[in-house]
Amino acid sequence: MTRLHPGSKAPALSVETLSGPWSLAEQTPETFSMVVFYRGLHCPACKAFLSQLEGLLPDYAATGTDVIAISMDTRARAEQSARDWGLEHLALGYGLTEAQARDWDLYLSESIKEAESPLFCEPALFLIDRDDAIYLVNIASMPWPRPDIATLPAKIRFATGNNYPPRGTKS
Repeated sequence: MTRLHPGSKAPALSVETLSGPWSLAEQTPETFSMVVFYRGLHCPACKAFLSQLEGLLPDYAATGTDVIAISMDTRARAEQSARDWGLEHLALGYGLTEAQARDWDLYLSESIKEAESPLFCEPALFLIDRDDAIYLVNIASMPWPRPDIATLPAKIRFATGNNYPPRGTKS
């Protein structure tokens, strides 16, 4: 596993979403692309997190940050997540491959319950700048540790307003 560092180029990423193809290389956010990896339909912690994120999308848009949530789920499971979780505006990507998950240094888990997919990624959140450089990395090995996404828009405004550099660039 290679460790991704803030300041380094983000790995390539292209996935299907419920509204069509999405590629990180084609994104042109005002400030950041926020890429959220989630476990999938089976995860109640993901439901709570993405439901909260759905309500915060206007706050992220106000900071110039585009948001996508991606899982290894199938299209049918992503559609069910959107329906069951009330995700009307959040871009949902699906079909993340094991190779892509490894490129992004995500932790992978195998199913321990019937409702889970056979293999799925654990949660992570990245901010990627306009030059496809990683600005922020938050990778978890369990479903529960997640960043405080309610306060993150204010921190993005602070960072962009003060030309705050990416931190953690040294290994």
